[in-house]
Formats: sequence, C-alpha cells, structure tokens
Amino acid sequence: MIARYSRPAMARIWSDEGKLETWLEVELAALDAWAEVGAIPADAVAEIRANATPPTAERVAEIERVTDHDTAAFVDAVAEQLGPVGRYVHYGLTSSDVVDTALSLQMLAAGKLILEGIDRALELVAARAEEHRHTITIGRSHGIHAEPTTFGWKLAGWAFELDRNRTRIAAALEQNRVGQLSGTVGTYAAVDPEVERIACERLGLEPDPLSTQVIARDRHAELIGTLALAATSLERFCVEIRHLARTEVGEVEEPFGRGMKGSSAMPHKRNPKVAERICGLARVVRGTALVALENVPLWHERDISNSAAERVAIPDAFLALDYMLDRFAWIVEGLVVHGNRMRRNLDTSHGLHFSHRLLLALVDAGLGRDEAYRLVQDSAMTAWEEEKDFRTLVEENGAITSKLDPDALAGVFDLEATVKHVDLVFERLHALVRKEEPVHA
Repeated sequence: MIARYSRPAMARIWSDEGKLETWLEVELAALDAWAEVGAIPADAVAEIRANATPPTAERVAEIERVTDHDTAAFVDAVAEQLGPVGRYVHYGLTSSDVVDTALSLQMLAAGKLILEGIDRALELVAARAEEHRHTITIGRSHGIHAEPTTFGWKLAGWAFELDRNRTRIAAALEQNRVGQLSGTVGTYAAVDPEVERIACERLGLEPDPLSTQVIARDRHAELIGTLALAATSLERFCVEIRHLARTEVGEVEEPFGRGMKGSSAMPHKRNPKVAERICGLARVVRGTALVALENVPLWHERDISNSAAERVAIPDAFLALDYMLDRFAWIVEGLVVHGNRMRRNLDTSHGLHFSHRLLLALVDAGLGRDEAYRLVQDSAMTAWEEEKDFRTLVEENGAITSKLDPDALAGVFDLEATVKHVDLVFERLHALVRKEEPVHA
C-alpha cells in the first residue's frame, strides 16, 4: 500500500524492519525451546539472545543478491553477528517455520489495530445515532421516498453492522493464532515436536495441529475475507453519505475545515471526497480476498505460488482497512447533519409516506385489501402527478371519509407515530455498546 493510505503503526508491522524483527523473535523462541529440551547448550542460546539484533533490510538484501533466498539471507545476516554460536541459528528449521509463524504474529498485531479501529468507529457511530435518535428523515427504497425513519435509526444500523464485523474478524484472528516448527514437509524429521510446543507457547500461539511445511492458507483466506467484508460495510455507509450529500438531497456534509479546497477549479465545491476514497479502497481490499482464496490450493505439501501474491495482498488488506476505519471515524465525528433539510425533503413527496398507514386503517375499517389499496393509490397518484397535498385529497375523498372519521384520519397522518418504536432499537443499541443481551420486541 502506498504511503498516502498507510498509517504509521500499521505500516511498521508490515515494513521490512518489522518483518525481520518478527522473524528474529521466532528464531529466538525456537532456540529457547531447543535449549529447554537439551539439544542446544543453554549458555550458547543465552549468548545469542544477548547479541543477536534484527539485521537491516539493506544487509539482508545485499546477501540475498548472492543467495537468491530471502530467509537464508536473513539467517546469514543474523549469524554473522554472533561468532561460533551463530551456527545454532535456524537449527532444525525450514524457511516456512519462520516465515509462516512470523506472519501469524504480524497478522495478530495488525488485527489488534483493526479491532481498535472498529471499536472507535462504533463508539462514534453510536454517539451520533443517539444524538439524532429523533431526527426524522425520509426512508428510501429503490432511491424513492418510502416511509419515515430517523437519522439516528439509520446510524444505529451501522453500529450493529460494525459490531458484526468485529465479531467476524476477532474469530478469524483466533483461527490464525497458530505457529509451526514442523520442518520440511511438516513431519518433524529434524525438529522435536516439543520444540514447536514450547516455542509457540512463548510466542502466544498454538501449534498448528498439522502443517505441511506451511500453514494451510484457508486460515489466511478466512481472515482476509472478513477484512474485505468490513471494508464493504464501510463502503455501504459511505455510499449513503455520498447520496445524502448530493446537492439535490443536501442532508449531510463531510467535515470541511478552514483552508480546505473541494476543487482545484471551483471554489464553491465541498465534495464527499473522503467517503469516495473509502469506496475506492474497498475495491482494493475485496481484491485481496480473491488473492487469498486463490492461495489456498497449493501443490502437494507446499509450493510458493502463494508467496509473492500474499506479500502484497495481506499487508495491503490490513493497511487499507486500517486507513479506511480512521477516515470513516473522522467523517462520522465531524459529519454535518442538516435536520431541517431532511424534514423539507420528506415534505417534497406531499405526504405520500402516510399511504401505508391509510391502507391499514381502511383494512381495519372493513375494506378488502385490494379495494383499499386501489382507493389509496388513486389519491396518491393524483398527489404525485399534480403535486397536491395527499392529506387534503384524502379528506376530500368521500369513499375514504365514509370509512374513517376525523380522529381516525388524524391518527393516520401522525408523523411521530411512524417512528414510535425508535426507543426499542436504541435499547438494543445500548445493550450492544454495553455488551449485554439483546432486547427483543
């Protein structure tokens, strides 16, 4: 991922320096385990621990120009610091033992940042939802006015979806809390299984029950898939923001600070450009999910057709989503909400959002459903086509007023009644934020 869309903490995890530090962490854990089972002198391991430092990416690259193998170059770069005890570095291991175990550690560290980003976004969405719990707006289906909702209700839905994404990602991270030190083709021919157990325990991992020299990539595919789904949720939210920010709608605006420019040519522009950026990056993250799926079917016990692809795809998925979550939180926190415009937009459809309530009132009064539907539809189409007030047309329609008295009609056209259950939804939201049991209707 380019620097423009990379945040420092996440970028550090996936940098060459971060990778080499993690590789060394795995090598040292393995050496501790070898010493514990008595295969390598404990004083040699202590000397290595005291003197081994992560080699620079430049030094590894210099050696790799000769070896044409990055893990071998890394091992040589570590060993050359250590004198005679350097011969024990990488003892009994194959490259994938180090690379795959380290990748698990990197994904877990990166996943922690993602979960923190989701938590922050969820907290902000829940707060803005509460702020606009009773801000009535028109709900739309197919992009057309449907029935009233509240802006807080809309945001509450985002909060629940963020929480579902968090649950999925956390579970997928646990599936990747595994390491392997099983040697070539995973048969422990040159490494004691107890070494794997001890080393993984020191690293905070579980030994993979069966690795075939590599950790099976279905684990990685599941995790990257959950990241892609979270990115797609952010895209859904941002598509909504973009629509509501259109000039013709004008119900929300992205934050716009002093000195910002929305266009290089048109000084009046205040575009939803960050929401658009998030939508674009969601496509990138979904692309990494396809790469991760295609990395699952390797030849026999292993090949490296996955290697080049995941060196790009896995970091990019984490880097992009981390950035997207940060920018989404920025949008939500500073989102300008035009409640008055929401109400004006609701009124532009001449009260047609009450048509369903009128239909039900007529059914309750004894009309057949189709007869009631046609009766309401006739007035509704007149209101729409002639831009007349729907309620006025209804009150002038004897076929309707003969069935409904004035009090009944007043109940039909009660705007607050259309969102009377909003508090129930917010009880559920508060339970979510507090991690309590959900409230059911």
